[in-house]
Amino acid sequence: MAIPSQMKLIPALVLGLFANYVSASGFQLIEQNASGLGNAYAGSAAIADNASTIFYNPAGMTQLQDREFSGGMAAIGTSFKFTDQGSTIGASFPGSKLPGSGNGGDGGGWGFVPNAYLSWALNKDLYVGVGMGAPFGMKTEYDNPWIGAAQATMFDVKTYNINPSIAYRVNDKVSVGAGLSWQRLTADYTRQVGAVVGGGGALNFSASPLKLDLQDDSWGWNVGALFTVSPDTKIGVSYRSTVSYDLTGNINIVGATPVPSSDRAATASLKLPDMFILSGTHQLNTKWQLLGDVSWTGWSTIPKLDIIRTSDGSLAQTLDTEFRDAWRVAVGANYQYSSDVKLKMGIAYDQTPVKSAATRLVSLPDNNRLWLSGGAQWTPSKGSVFDFGVTYLYLKDSKIDNDQRAPAGSPSIGRGRVTGSYAASAWILGVQYSHAF
Repeated sequence: MAIPSQMKLIPALVLGLFANYVSASGFQLIEQNASGLGNAYAGSAAIADNASTIFYNPAGMTQLQDREFSGGMAAIGTSFKFTDQGSTIGASFPGSKLPGSGNGGDGGGWGFVPNAYLSWALNKDLYVGVGMGAPFGMKTEYDNPWIGAAQATMFDVKTYNINPSIAYRVNDKVSVGAGLSWQRLTADYTRQVGAVVGGGGALNFSASPLKLDLQDDSWGWNVGALFTVSPDTKIGVSYRSTVSYDLTGNINIVGATPVPSSDRAATASLKLPDMFILSGTHQLNTKWQLLGDVSWTGWSTIPKLDIIRTSDGSLAQTLDTEFRDAWRVAVGANYQYSSDVKLKMGIAYDQTPVKSAATRLVSLPDNNRLWLSGGAQWTPSKGSVFDFGVTYLYLKDSKIDNDQRAPAGSPSIGRGRVTGSYAASAWILGVQYSHAF
C-alpha cells in the first residue's frame, strides 16, 4: 500500500514569508533606507535627516522641512554554501533513503528591496507622512542535486508594507510620533516529498516536488519619541508592535506513482516579533558626528509553528523553532569632508535568534553577524541629497544538525537529518535620493 507523506508539511516555510532577502539576523530587514546603511544603521531612531525617519522613528518628522520625499533601493547579495558532514536522508529504518546527494550549490542570491517615504507639515508642530518598505524577508534556493531537498529546496517571498504616520512637536525638547502598518505577505515554497511502498518485505521510494503558496494581510503599529538634550545631542526611542497573521494557501503535489497528484488547502498562524530601538547622536564638532544604537527584537514570539489541514482541522506537523530574543548594537560616525560631501562609517554586532545547530533550518542558515559599513552623502544643490552605502556582513560558520527523520517503525519516510556546516556572507549596496520642497 502506498503511504504518501505530502501532508507532513514543513512549517519552517512560514519563516520565509516576509519580503525578498534576509540581511539582518533571523529574517529581519532593517534596510529601509540607504542613508543609514553607511553607518550600519547606528543612530537610526535619532538621526532624522530625511523622510525615512517615518520607519525608524516617526517623531523625527518634526525635524524635517515642510515637505520631503525620499526613495531608494537596497541590493542584497547573500551566500549560503553547505558542507555535508554525515547527513542521512530518509527514515530511520533501512531501505527507504531519499535518492540523491550533493551540497546544493550556493543557496543565496541577489535581491532588491525598494523603499519610499513622503512627509509634510500641516503646521509648524504637526506633521503627517507615509512610508513603504519591507521589514522582514528572506530567500534561499538550492541547486539540484541537494541532499537536503526533503527539507527545503526553495523559498521565494515578497512583502508589501505601507506605514501612514503622524508626529507632533510638544516643545523645543520633545517630539512624539505614531503610525499604523498594513502588510501583505505572499510566498512560494518547494521541497521534495515521497512515499514508501512495501511488498514482500521490499521497500521502494518515489519522490515528487511539493509546491505551496501562502498569503495574508494584517495590521501593526509603531510609536516613537525624540528628545533634543542639547543643540548637539539627540536621543530617540521607538517601538514596533508584533503583527499576527492567519496565513492561507494551497499545497500542490504533481508526482509520479505512488505519490498521487493533489491540491489541498492549508493554514498557519504566526506572530512576527516586536522591536525596540534606543538611539543617540552627538555633534562632536563642525566635522565629526557620532552615532549609536541598541535594538531588541522579540523573536521568542515564534517558539513553534503549526501547519493545519483545512479539510479536517488536523495538525500536519509542529516545528519547534525555539527562537530566542535577540540584540543588535551599532556605532558609527559621519565626517563632513566638504560643504557638499559627507563620509559615513559604522560597525554593528547582530545576534541570531537561532539557539543551536539542532534548530537551525536549511531555509534559514542564520548565525550571529558583524556589519562593516561605509558610505557617502552628496548634496549637489539646496534641497537635493544623494546617499550611497555599502556593507559587508561577516558570519561565523553555522553548524546544522536538523533531524526530521521519521521514528523507527513509522510508515513515513521523514525528511531526513541534515548535518554539516554553512559558510555564509552577504553584501548590501544601497542608493537613495531625498528632496525637500
